[in-house]
Amino acid sequence: MNIENTQSQMRKGVLEFCILSIIQREEAYPSDIIEEMKKAHLNILEGTLYPLLTRLKNADLLAYRWVESSGGPPRKYFSLTEKGAAFYKELENTWREMSDSVERVIGNKKLEGVEEGKVEAVEGKTEVQVQPEQPIDTEISSTDENNHPPTDQV
Repeated sequence: MNIENTQSQMRKGVLEFCILSIIQREEAYPSDIIEEMKKAHLNILEGTLYPLLTRLKNADLLAYRWVESSGGPPRKYFSLTEKGAAFYKELENTWREMSDSVERVIGNKKLEGVEEGKVEAVEGKTEVQVQPEQPIDTEISSTDENNHPPTDQV
């Protein structure tokens, strides 16, 4: 199995969410999106970004406006539409749930010296739940340990 292919697929899975996350903070010019993605070590090429922005715009998730530029042609700045903002919120919720679940799976570590119970790492804290050795009987028994009724009932 090719690790680069798997890594690429993982990045593609979060690419749309990351781009929408950048745009939801403030309207963005595509080269600014590329630069911010590079800073986060999520390199994206113009040939990948522009078709994605067009698809999101055609789905009414993004709008754009032209801004005159003193150093060249006008620039297209993207922003979220109302529908795009709602879509982003859903993606954000999904990401947080999935991220938390993955962290539970890959971050669950056992502590040395803890023989029984459950050990769970939670945001820098470690929680240990120790199971009792024997269950505690909360029912009132009408017989003793030899299955004899109490003497006052004979």
